[in-house]
Amino acid sequence: MTHQEINQAIAEACGWTDVQVGTLTRELIGKSPKDGDYWPIANYTADLNAMWEAEETIYSHHRMWLAYYNAVGAGPFSLHVTARKKAEAFLKVIGKWEVQND
Repeated sequence: MTHQEINQAIAEACGWTDVQVGTLTRELIGKSPKDGDYWPIANYTADLNAMWEAEETIYSHHRMWLAYYNAVGAGPFSLHVTARKKAEAFLKVIGKWEVQND
């Protein structure tokens, strides 16, 4: 999946709707689950803070959280996990990861 496809899938999993590419900035925009207004969508593949917010959506689902924890290789070296790796693990755990066929 491309960075943009990953960002869109995570945003939609986090409750964003009407996700689309902005005409001026080419960034993703969508309707926020918080206020229903259009806002830029976080770059989950590059922003660890954005991934922290996405992680919050599965934290209370214990089996899903454990699967995610294992998928990112959490442990003493988890401090060095990239946002991209966390984003991929997140989508795999929620069943939204799509493998590219070249």
